[in-house]
Formats: sequence, C-alpha cells, structure tokens
Amino acid sequence: MPANIFASLADYHTHTPLCRHAEGWPVDYARVAAERGLGELGFADHNPMPEQFDDWRMLREELPRYIEAVEEARALFPKLNIKLGLECDFIPGHEWWIEELAGMADWDYLIGSVHYLRQGWEVDHPQYIARHKGHAEEIWRDYWDLYVQCIRSGLFDFVAHPDLPKKFGITPPGDLRRYYNPAVVALAETGTPFEINTAGLRRDCREMYPARGFVELAHAAGVPLLISSDAHTPGDVGANFEEAAALAKDCGYTHTLRFAKRKPSSVPLS
Repeated sequence: MPANIFASLADYHTHTPLCRHAEGWPVDYARVAAERGLGELGFADHNPMPEQFDDWRMLREELPRYIEAVEEARALFPKLNIKLGLECDFIPGHEWWIEELAGMADWDYLIGSVHYLRQGWEVDHPQYIARHKGHAEEIWRDYWDLYVQCIRSGLFDFVAHPDLPKKFGITPPGDLRRYYNPAVVALAETGTPFEINTAGLRRDCREMYPARGFVELAHAAGVPLLISSDAHTPGDVGANFEEAAALAKDCGYTHTLRFAKRKPSSVPLS
C-alpha cells in the first residue's frame, strides 16, 4: 500500500483479548501500526454490560485493565496517536448504560453496533446460520430496524459494519437498498458517520461492510465515513485499507474522519 494512503487513515476499530475472541494487546497492535505508517490507531473493545450475558466482551471489572493497556501502548509508542474507544452494543432498554459508560473514561469515540435481534439471536454468530438461510428477510428487517434506532439514539460517534447480517453470504432477494435507505436517511438527519469495515473481506460474504450500494447512497446524502479493519489480531491492523479507500473515492468521497475527545475532524483521503 502506498505510504501516503496509509498515513492519511486511522484504524479505530480494533479489539483486545479482554473480549475473549481476539489476540494481541494494544502494544502489539501499536507496533504493527507504527511499522505500517498508519496515521492513527484506536481501540474499541466490546463494551462491558451491567450483567454478563455472553462470552465475547470484557467484564465490567476489567474496564480499568482495558484503559491501562491502552495507556501502556501510548507510553511505548509516543509518536503514534493512540485513541481510546469502545464498541457499544445497542440494545433497546439499555440506553441508560451507554450513558453511564460515556462518563467512565476520557473516551475519544464510542462506536454503535447491533449484534442482537429482539429474539435474542446474535446476528453474526455461526450457530444461527440455519436461521439466516430460512429467515433472511425477517433477520434483515429486524436488524435494520434496530440499526436505525441505534443511529437515532444519539449515543454514538459513528456506527459499525452496517450490513453485518450478510456475514455468512446470505442475503434476501431483490434490491437491498430497501434496507439501506432508512439507515442512510437516519445517518444524514443525525449527522452520524459510518465505517467501511474491511473485516467482511475475511468472512464468508467476501465483501466489505457495507456493500457499494450503501456507500453510494451515503455519499449522495452527505454522510461522512471512516475506514476500519475490525482487527482481532495485530496482523489485521489496516487490512485492505487500500481497497477500502479506493471504494470510498470511487463513490465520490474525498475525506475521512478522525476523532479526539469525541470531536470529529476531517482529513483528506490521499
């Protein structure tokens, strides 16, 4: 990847072992980011919940260790701008908890995401592949309804992997813009950015999150974007950023965003 493209981008969506499904501590990710000349690096492990109900997020009592690990990376790599964030699950009825979390640290950003449907299904968990095959329309309808609520909640600085339900390569028939449009309208009306998340290229769908059609609609509506790897290992930091930047520019984007203390700033895509 040309160094100038990498230097203009920030990877804000990375995970740590505290979420129980990632490898490498922040110092390991920072080392790779520095070697690759990444402009900025940020961490966004899955937020703790008041009561633990799954096995892929940090525990509430581990939050101080998470913050400490990011500070360790900052101390060892002072020339790399390292940001502190969380990926927060939007679950109706738990908005109060996100508001509490927002005051627990000096966050640079909070990412909103949807993983759970109302039925309790984890939309990206392999155990539900059979349900995806038999209920794709229902899953997509319910997911996008929650995604719009997530956007309109006003709790988050940007939102993650918009079309996550396609992870296993299963989508409803027809023009998927019928699902994208309400989300894009919500993004535009609230001024909420979204991410192009390259992790989809490493999943069964073999496609970025979101699909090109979503990016085109978002650009037409004036919605800003970021580019993220959703890295769960240090080697995935900045993965496929060249392709993501090319997609963004091909859809008309000329800038991306960076965050500091929950305030965005615009940076040109080199």
